[in-house]
Amino acid sequence: MKTLLLISRPKTYSDKMNKFRSFVLPIAIVLGLLLHEYCAMFTPYVPILIFAMLLLNFAAVDVKKLKITMLDVWLMLFQIVVSMGCYWLVILVSGSDIIAEGILVGVLCPVASSVVVISCMLGANRETVTTYTILGNLMVAIVAPIYFSFIGQQQDMPFFESLWLILKRVSPIIALPFVLALCMQHWLPKINGFLCKIKGASFYLWALALLFTLGQTIDFMFLHGRENIDSIIALGIASVIFCAIQFGFGKWLGGKYGDRMAGGQLLGQKNTAMGIWIANTYLNPLASVFPALYSIWQNLFNSWQMWKKGKEEQKKDVN
Repeated sequence: MKTLLLISRPKTYSDKMNKFRSFVLPIAIVLGLLLHEYCAMFTPYVPILIFAMLLLNFAAVDVKKLKITMLDVWLMLFQIVVSMGCYWLVILVSGSDIIAEGILVGVLCPVASSVVVISCMLGANRETVTTYTILGNLMVAIVAPIYFSFIGQQQDMPFFESLWLILKRVSPIIALPFVLALCMQHWLPKINGFLCKIKGASFYLWALALLFTLGQTIDFMFLHGRENIDSIIALGIASVIFCAIQFGFGKWLGGKYGDRMAGGQLLGQKNTAMGIWIANTYLNPLASVFPALYSIWQNLFNSWQMWKKGKEEQKKDVN
């Protein structure tokens, strides 16, 4: 009888959306490549899309389960130590400030705001991802001004002014939807319940944000890359290598603490828009090519992961 009920279960809103999600990301990537000039025009609206998708995901978060673990500590240490270590190593080996600064910002770059959406769809624990999304962005906001007090083009900028610039960029997108979701859970439970039911829509908001940011990335390459081919090639190779390292090491580290997928996404999926802004504000603007290209590799990898996950779910449904 239980088996019959499971087979005849009516399709939910989430089931219908999951049926098409494997096709959404490839379409967004292709359109972003072909229509980059037009997509770049809509990038000012990306923070609004990110705010909306985070609000949908934070609505389902159980605040009591949020806690800092050793996984969070190791992820932060990796970003802090490896970013600075690789910076000085590249300076010593090649003497190239541009490549060193590109790798620095690519590793230190905070976790993407949209990581909650993709990670949870791939099976990661929502509370684990939410905790580090907030913690990791706060860490970068504090560490980055310290780094840029002796690296880059803004070494004379006061620490607290630099800290405020980064916090002002991060807080409205990360903190505000989280606080709003907590308020709704407490005072507006019906609205919060409705948001929980349609939280699958956050994936499509993310795909739209991806379309715009990829368009901006490609457009940036066309505008600033023609006269610096050698540096761009070197940054491109480095971005592929570090994309593989960060996803791979993150998955290994996450596996040690019972959430392999969360570890991989939290270390590998970067807020590349923030990385581009940091490079343009504090470093050589050409260093922003690293996070720009990184955004392509991480989204291609995420697309493959989503496709693979969809195939696995189809097999389970058949069995």
